[in-house]
Amino acid sequence: MDPGVTQTVSFEREALLPATHSGTGAAVAHLPADVCELTILMPCLNEAKTLGRCIAKARSFLAESGVAGEVLVADNGSNDGSQALAIELGARVVHVAERGYGAALRAGIVAARGRFVIMGDSDDSYDFSALGPFVEQLRAGHDLVVGNRFRGGISDGAMPLLHRYLGNPVLSFLGRRLFGGPLRDFHCGLRGFRRDVMLSLHLVTPGMEFASEMIVKSLQARLRVAEVPVTLSKDGRDRPPHLNTWRDGWRHLRYLMLYAPRWLFLYPGLVVFMLGLLQLALANAVHPGHTAWPLGIHTQLFAAAAMVLGYQTLLFAMGAVLARHFARLDTPHPRERWAIGLASGPALPLWGGVTALAGGALCVALTVQWGSAGFGALDPQVAMRKIIPGIALFLIGTQSLLASVFFAALRSAFDSSRPARNGARAVN
Repeated sequence: MDPGVTQTVSFEREALLPATHSGTGAAVAHLPADVCELTILMPCLNEAKTLGRCIAKARSFLAESGVAGEVLVADNGSNDGSQALAIELGARVVHVAERGYGAALRAGIVAARGRFVIMGDSDDSYDFSALGPFVEQLRAGHDLVVGNRFRGGISDGAMPLLHRYLGNPVLSFLGRRLFGGPLRDFHCGLRGFRRDVMLSLHLVTPGMEFASEMIVKSLQARLRVAEVPVTLSKDGRDRPPHLNTWRDGWRHLRYLMLYAPRWLFLYPGLVVFMLGLLQLALANAVHPGHTAWPLGIHTQLFAAAAMVLGYQTLLFAMGAVLARHFARLDTPHPRERWAIGLASGPALPLWGGVTALAGGALCVALTVQWGSAGFGALDPQVAMRKIIPGIALFLIGTQSLLASVFFAALRSAFDSSRPARNGARAVN
């Protein structure tokens, strides 16, 4: 195929639209999809200083290993000549209009012709001439192979100390704790995978959290995942990296938590709610004149607050599951599917209405009793023991009613919105 051919690729499906000639590019033979085993994919945004070395190493690996493959650059709008350099050195280029690390890689995966894809940053921090272990693991049947920089070695200055000793270890620990799997370096950028399997996961995030999405969805889908040592070198840039420590770290953490609502919301909320309920029940079971902690009326207020806070957290858990489900980001975990049925059916507003009425009835009964006593003769101990549970029930009931309305609005918003159609123009 003429290396000056341009194509349009869609994020949604694998199909490539018909090609049109642009008349530019070097004369490089590109393998057709039916004989291409490996695509070496590099996201790129103004990486002209290092891109050439990365492409040379990748092509050297293909030549020396005998692997039938291609080098594909997913360009995210470079204005430093990176595209022309890549074509001149024998790579294929896909132009990606949507900005972001994840957007570039999604387009590259769609445009890839290889049965396997190995992706890595084009800043010369990874050695593309040493991809043998990835190919071996992929040929052995693994669906995803992730590099481990801590096992392979990190050169001086290659990773900020905050990332090396706090950010990556903490996020990797949370990833293993929440989703299982063997990975001890959740955020290594050098990875290999089966292209068809990765497309079936419907990856959607456009930013740096794409790295987390790929692993989380792979683990949830119970894919065969392996880890191999890789070496991380200091990048060859003469400018700051695109990665922002706090912003992108928060986005990774937020994404992990979105896919773990049971640990973030459900379990903590249930514990807080039950502790508050137990405390409130014990405080109401003792003699009305008892005022000492932990069974006095003063602690009833804290118990009621714990019940309301815990219940609100349970509703957040339901909302997180629903948001993912309505956005079609994944198939909810079996332990989370109850939330969809409860939030989508009549049970939540019915429960909310009954609870709000019960709490309101307690408050009204107290008011009537207070009025019959001349608005002043009622023992404050008796009053507080009735008014606090009544207010707690009323708040929980109204929260349920409001949440049911919000969940319905959330579903309506997703149903009525049209999926964005992202396009990319590829240069062969």
